[in-house]
Amino acid sequence: MNEQNDDLQNFALMVLAGVIGLVIAGVLGLAAGTSMHRTSATGAAKPGMAVTAAGAPDGRVYFELDSDALPADAQAELTRVADAARADPGKVVLISGFHDASGDAAHNADLAKRRAQAVQHALEANGVAADHLLLDKPAVTTGGGDAREARRVEMRVR
Repeated sequence: MNEQNDDLQNFALMVLAGVIGLVIAGVLGLAAGTSMHRTSATGAAKPGMAVTAAGAPDGRVYFELDSDALPADAQAELTRVADAARADPGKVVLISGFHDASGDAAHNADLAKRRAQAVQHALEANGVAADHLLLDKPAVTTGGGDAREARRVEMRVR
């Protein structure tokens, strides 16, 4: 009978340790996700300018209304970010798609995801290894004064 109690107690301790591990992983994941969505205090970066301050994007691609097709003027930005990622094999590129809150939320989130995937595929085509590209969950933005801000994908080399 004592062996059964010891086995049951060991099992309960393992389950408790697993639950604690999951909670810690969740808290760390939330902390990492929150820090990825912070923006710099100085505002948005201009297209074509590399910004290396913590949290600021290293590149942005702006899409046409209701389109996930890469715009023709995005190639220079994609090449610049791909060059930066390839220059340091230890780096990863976080790709974040944005959308606004107007219209159908599910459609907008899916569109932001497809835009981020288009950027991901373009970076792969520019020689960045797939395992160095991380897609972030689509994020809602107010867009600020420029409507294009709600149709953007940001790239951060970290």
